[in-house]
Amino acid sequence: MASDPVDRILAQWQRERPDLDASPMAIVGRMARLSKHLDRPIQAIFSDFGLRQGEFDVLATLRRSGQPYQLSPTELFNTMMVSSSTMTHRVDRLEQAALVECIPDPSDRRGTLIHLTPKGFDLIEAQGYGPCRKHASYPCTSGRSDREALALLLRKLLLSFE
Repeated sequence: MASDPVDRILAQWQRERPDLDASPMAIVGRMARLSKHLDRPIQAIFSDFGLRQGEFDVLATLRRSGQPYQLSPTELFNTMMVSSSTMTHRVDRLEQAALVECIPDPSDRRGTLIHLTPKGFDLIEAQGYGPCRKHASYPCTSGRSDREALALLLRKLLLSFE
């Protein structure tokens, strides 16, 4: 099997500190490097539409929430695991672009809902599946059984943190 940059790092640690178990780096280091490789082409898709990834995520979250394509700010930032200030910044930019609108919450006089506008809906429908298609083109996602096995292992790892 071919060697990768993480193998070289592990070999260096083994040579310099044989007492140190650096094997977790085999996972974490590869995940970090893969993240960079996976993000670049997706960022290009977003920038073609004048969006940043976080803004796209807001639109996609509202779209997949189902009709009427709206969530409270709290539901939105909890779903997306970002701070409320980060969410406010994203929503402000999307609202300026007329992709979302803030509307009063009919069930809470003090509340607000973030609503996907028709323009935002059309954008996410036109562009929103580009990342899915791009992810499907990656070599590691070509075999269903390998993809399912990797997804299961990554789920276990993610759940250990969350």
